[in-house]
Amino acid sequence: MHGLRRNLLVQQVAAIGIPGTTIELPEEPSMEEYERGMRYAVEALKREKFTCAAFGDIFLEDLRTWRENQLAPYGIQTIFPLWRKDTKKLVKEFVRLGFKAITVCVDANKLDASFVGRIIDEDFLRELPRGVDPCGENGEFHTFCFDGPTFSKPVAFAKGEKIYREYKGPGNKTSGFWFCDLICNG
Repeated sequence: MHGLRRNLLVQQVAAIGIPGTTIELPEEPSMEEYERGMRYAVEALKREKFTCAAFGDIFLEDLRTWRENQLAPYGIQTIFPLWRKDTKKLVKEFVRLGFKAITVCVDANKLDASFVGRIIDEDFLRELPRGVDPCGENGEFHTFCFDGPTFSKPVAFAKGEKIYREYKGPGNKTSGFWFCDLICNG
């Protein structure tokens, strides 16, 4: 859902200084394709002696349960360090600590195109419409974190074009999303 170029993700992981890997999926994977990719990745991590996985979910109970159920057969412990935290406080702390993120995807049913390609800051938070979670926890928006206290250097990028795309969801319901293409500058 982020529509992020792979080279930016690779730079982000390197700047944070952690090992990383990706799971290759088609542009619109079926649930079976998604689960098969995850299964292969989890099996590889188990062979490398990984025993737990951390997630940034805050309050989506069904997603947490799904993650726990998917990883339980592998003996992978799930950790949710942000679980049930106040999302207004979390995002304000994120900004206060000096992390920088840009919106790369917004749900067109909840936010207009002006919200994509924006830096998460006090102005952005102030302008969010009522009913939109300030962390985007209900899928209202997705971000790319490109700098902060844990980064050795910022990830360099330029904003590209804004693109509108529609996707078919459950029951053939169409949903629209605005994307901001980020182009590697580093």
